[in-house]
Amino acid sequence: MSQTLESLIQKVKSYNGKGDIKLIREAYEFASLHHADQTRISGEEFILHPLGVAHILADMQMDEVTLAAALLHDVVEDTDITLEDVRRKFGDEIAEIIDGVTKLDRLSFRNREEEQAENFRKMFVAMARDIRVVIIKLADRLDNMKTIGHLSEEKQREKARETLEIYAPLAHRLGISQLKWQLEDLSFATLYPLRFQEIVQMVNQRRAEREEYIRQVERELQAQLRQSHIRAEIGGRVKHYYSIYTKMKERGKQFDEIYDLFAVRVLVNTKEECYTVMGIV
Repeated sequence: MSQTLESLIQKVKSYNGKGDIKLIREAYEFASLHHADQTRISGEEFILHPLGVAHILADMQMDEVTLAAALLHDVVEDTDITLEDVRRKFGDEIAEIIDGVTKLDRLSFRNREEEQAENFRKMFVAMARDIRVVIIKLADRLDNMKTIGHLSEEKQREKARETLEIYAPLAHRLGISQLKWQLEDLSFATLYPLRFQEIVQMVNQRRAEREEYIRQVERELQAQLRQSHIRAEIGGRVKHYYSIYTKMKERGKQFDEIYDLFAVRVLVNTKEECYTVMGIV
């Protein structure tokens, strides 16, 4: 699905039929108007970036206030619009979120020491009184990483390393795995493109084997769960590329020597069922 306003609205309706669609439209129209003469380094219309950020958040089923703030997150920093203009038009809640994102944008990370990276992550969270500020910032970085190829090689590596050391661990700390692995894989592809392609090829070569293995595990688990009268949703996936790379590096092993390449997720209805499934697994 292409990333348009209408496709964004359809996403929202799919998980929140009573969502404030009018607010999302108004935020998009306001941002589109004030970013009208701006383009990104890639040459694309600037509005495609906040729209992309909003799509990432809609995939996470975020509420319409967060999506509206995402659509507006650059208007204070990159246009003549002031925070008070936003406040008058959209209210205090959205204005405060945008103010938080703008302040985080001004932080500069230079020290590569792990201790300093940890301090930076703590400061990042502490400065954001609303956790939605951090989530929008993570989605903002993810969308920027998707178009990083238009930057100079030096800038690409700087952004990728910052993403790997600050943003991906922050997503992990917040439990947002779908952002974490995308941030890691995009950074990995930028910093170590040859190694990234090698792992992609090796994973693809074992695709048929992987899919059959996952199907077998799902069949066996479903049989066990039926005996325990537990209804569950089971899904399998390959570990993500950066995760595979770190396992190989940390263990000093080749790809064929890594045996935990697959992950299976079991979703159940209650905590008690979860513990029962853990015993079965």
